[in-house]
Amino acid sequence: MVRSSRFPFDLIHKDAGTHARRGRLHLPHGMVETPAFMPVGTQGTVKGLTIDQVQSTGADILLGNTYHLSLRPTSELIAELGGLHRFMGWDKPILTDSGGFQIFSLGDLNKVTEVGATFKSHLNGATIHLKPEDSMRIQQELGSDIAMVLDHVIALPATDDAVLDAMDRSVRWAERCKTVATKPDQALFAIVQGGLNLDHRARCAEALVSIGFDGYAIGGLSVGEPPLEMYRVLDGVCPCLPEDQPRYLMGVGTPLDLVEGVARGVDMFDCVMPTRNGRNALAFTANGPLKMRNSCHTRDDRPLEEDCPCLACKHSRAYIRHLFMADEMLGPTLLSIHNLTFYRRLMSRARQAIEENRYDAFLQECRQSLA
Repeated sequence: MVRSSRFPFDLIHKDAGTHARRGRLHLPHGMVETPAFMPVGTQGTVKGLTIDQVQSTGADILLGNTYHLSLRPTSELIAELGGLHRFMGWDKPILTDSGGFQIFSLGDLNKVTEVGATFKSHLNGATIHLKPEDSMRIQQELGSDIAMVLDHVIALPATDDAVLDAMDRSVRWAERCKTVATKPDQALFAIVQGGLNLDHRARCAEALVSIGFDGYAIGGLSVGEPPLEMYRVLDGVCPCLPEDQPRYLMGVGTPLDLVEGVARGVDMFDCVMPTRNGRNALAFTANGPLKMRNSCHTRDDRPLEEDCPCLACKHSRAYIRHLFMADEMLGPTLLSIHNLTFYRRLMSRARQAIEENRYDAFLQECRQSLA
């Protein structure tokens, strides 16, 4: 096993009563305070927001998607124009997903073999071949701070044979990714698969750690299993991963999922939930979600949250409801800003609770207020 020193992860403090960790991840485009939430900018944009608006939420790091950007505008064009940071106008760290999730989400349009995945483009039906080596080349052209290995994600529930087949293939693909990941200023994270079977997950983690990566993600969750099953898997997987390297739970999730994940030792998260819900008139708050089309907000002069510094909270609930009822695009924009700010503030509160050794009390508070 070879540990990375190129991208230091400072483990600042461990909570006394849980497995929650407070850390800092050093990347070429800046430092990420952990636990951290990454807004999703699938196609080079956090949907509906300018980069200045994303920065106003306090985000340290964004996520982009290899599959989508490779189709449009193409990674070659982005490289020609100076890389994804310059293309987007974002000067902080970026993590790029490998395209592995599309093996799951485009299941009726693809075929997986040992060589790689063959897709039918969701744009025009053209045939696309994505091998581990292709994913690495595309991510190197994009110039992200963190590249993800290509993995084989399958839907749950699945047969044990199918889970093992995808897991073992993911390990073999990860090794191929590492072989061709030659960009010195780009971290490479592996992805632990294995379904809901803790023995499979432990075996996968052991194999990946023996190869050696800059960080480790937990994939194949939040794909239909109950939350308690996801938490059980995290309880089993996190102790199998190196303590001095970052842990990333992919595609998760609700505010409660985040704080539950942190309690189990997860450092990084991403999800479309804050922006997707914002576009659909749902605002996250510390006292639970608000459905902004509901008539109870018609004359409500209060902000979404009294102490929130975001642009949306400079306006009343009545005004935000009016924007949605009038189909004004400002409504989805403001609620997306608010929800991303809420997620960032939730992680800030989590970091403070860890530092003060009171994360268990913080978790109990969140279970009552966020459920």
